[in-house]
Amino acid sequence: MSAASRPVRVLYGAAIFLGAFLLFAIEPMAAKRLLPALGGSSAVWITCLVFFQSALLFGYLYAHALARRAQANWPSLLHTGLLALAAILLAAAPRPDLGRSSGHPVTAIFTALSLTIGLPFLLLSSTGPLLQNWWARQQQSRIPWRFFALSNAGSLLALLVYPSLIEPRLALSRQRICWGWGFALYALLCAGLAWRVRSAGALPEPDAPPADAALPRCMRARVLWFLLPAAAAMQLCAVTSHLSENIAAIPLLWILPLAVYLITFILAFEFPGFYRRWIVSRMLVVLLASLSLILSKTDVSLPILLNIGFFLAELFFACYFCHAETYALRPARAQDGTLFYLLIAAGGAAGSFFIGILCPLLFRANYDFVFAFLATAAVALADAWPRGWSQRLLWSAGTAALLALLMMLRIAYARNTLLEERNFYGALRVEESHVPAQALTVRTLLHGAIQHGTQWFAPEFRRTPTTYYAIDSGIGLALRFCCGDRPRNIGVVGLGTGTIAAYGRPGDRIRFYEINPAVLPIAQHLFTYLRDSQAQITFAPGDARLSLAAEAPQRFDVLAIDAFSGDAIPVHLLTTQALRIYRRQLAAGGMVAFHVSNRYLDLPPEIAAVAQAGGMQARVFDTPANEARGEFRATWVLVTDHADFFRQPAVAATARVIALHPGPGAWTDEYSSLLPILEWRLPTFE
Repeated sequence: MSAASRPVRVLYGAAIFLGAFLLFAIEPMAAKRLLPALGGSSAVWITCLVFFQSALLFGYLYAHALARRAQANWPSLLHTGLLALAAILLAAAPRPDLGRSSGHPVTAIFTALSLTIGLPFLLLSSTGPLLQNWWARQQQSRIPWRFFALSNAGSLLALLVYPSLIEPRLALSRQRICWGWGFALYALLCAGLAWRVRSAGALPEPDAPPADAALPRCMRARVLWFLLPAAAAMQLCAVTSHLSENIAAIPLLWILPLAVYLITFILAFEFPGFYRRWIVSRMLVVLLASLSLILSKTDVSLPILLNIGFFLAELFFACYFCHAETYALRPARAQDGTLFYLLIAAGGAAGSFFIGILCPLLFRANYDFVFAFLATAAVALADAWPRGWSQRLLWSAGTAALLALLMMLRIAYARNTLLEERNFYGALRVEESHVPAQALTVRTLLHGAIQHGTQWFAPEFRRTPTTYYAIDSGIGLALRFCCGDRPRNIGVVGLGTGTIAAYGRPGDRIRFYEINPAVLPIAQHLFTYLRDSQAQITFAPGDARLSLAAEAPQRFDVLAIDAFSGDAIPVHLLTTQALRIYRRQLAAGGMVAFHVSNRYLDLPPEIAAVAQAGGMQARVFDTPANEARGEFRATWVLVTDHADFFRQPAVAATARVIALHPGPGAWTDEYSSLLPILEWRLPTFE
């Protein structure tokens, strides 16, 4: 490289790095912006990930189309004009109003993201392949593969900085302003480079492939350019879905798998000499076998560090294998560079689309992990086929074993299962057993691996609240001591099995708010809490926060917030804006009961801060498990402005004052960060 080209290389590197940083910084920002309208389901994050992968594909397709018109001046002028248009649209983009959307949530998410960040995201995603092509044309050289690693380093930095520095310190509105200024700087850099490349010629045709090129152009290589990234994307979506559904639907756990995914790209493209196929492939086989065994044990729950660590380790070795093998098949000709990136993006979009969109539509149970594992083994078999019989036998056996695991899981899920249902909001399953004996028959509703309600059908227990809703739990105390003997008006966000209906007395009114349309038929037909209740019961479909905001005041004596997404309440139901909506629906002296039983998040201090900001008091109520009555360990936080409620002897005996976390204050729709409240200690196995 000549001395004169060094400053130009720095400009190209700066534009690529900044573009990648902005691309991945906007992802959690855009997804968080949707939460108040679409809820906190992990499917929101997965659908956003599918959108981002799809937009990346269109960005690479756009870069490939411009690169094919290298002799003309108009591609660089078009790119400059689109950058200017994107900057204008960013300044004028309104907040998406999804509350009135009557279509499928996937359609709503794709539409909202397309209208708000679609064009800027497409242009940012085209940066890597397009600017690499421009550099090769301007310098009349080969493709600078290190620019791709630099791009992934910028993306990784954004993912690391967002939860640790940006989210805890900046409100969402300020994040968008800072991001907009960053995009303006990026647009200026790209416009300058576009001006310089106008007079550059076409890429030279090499006389012979360079010595380090792995394979010549052939159909097999191009097919693997697609299949290997597709398997990696399936792994990414499956791990993300598992962590965000069964741990917490939060950006942090969405960022971790994506960070691992990007690290493997950096290692594969920037440090190819580190890759040792025999080590990575054997580690991948061991982890696939280990996690397959864990998945086959449907009743096993791991501590958070082991849970996250195991799945991220498997994701790392799977993606490292796929991306390193993709790099080994990279094209020799610079002209094929944009096609190479285009097929990588196409594979990523196809893999994420299969896991994020098709699987919930095609299958009643969640087999995402098994499909991702199976795809990885099958693609590894195709990649390893030329390397001899030992590799063929290894991956053939692995593929066959994973097919067997798929059949075993199907049998395991069907055993003692009355119903399986899956939609956008997750996989539901109703199991029936006869343990313990005093219950006669036990039915349990599961969302993923999390129990969302249980009923014992023995006559003495049939109308008794179980699991988290026992009479001595926080919600039990609230309903017993809120109103004396007069009829009560109760609101419940989250239906589950309808257990709270067991508290219904003659004259009571109970209104359930439920976003998942599959839950109500299950509660009505497979459990009897609703039909046995003596209260008048009504239902409101859709997101509870939107419904409560739109309804006339209901004058609830108690409003229970029990809308779990996996193992945590969606964050948009725990902000100061949400509490204002709840308070508008309360009767004088009414209370809000937050169910916060959770293995991984310390939520009571955050709810206490929200209550304090709203001029209300909060107390936490912890109750132990009682296996003889089917009662689980439960944690509830009661929030009210009626201080006398907490002075009642039966309430005061179990109430606990909440110590607030030090920090910037109560959560709002503009600010929330779960990193400070993650419980990293190892809990006991359940």
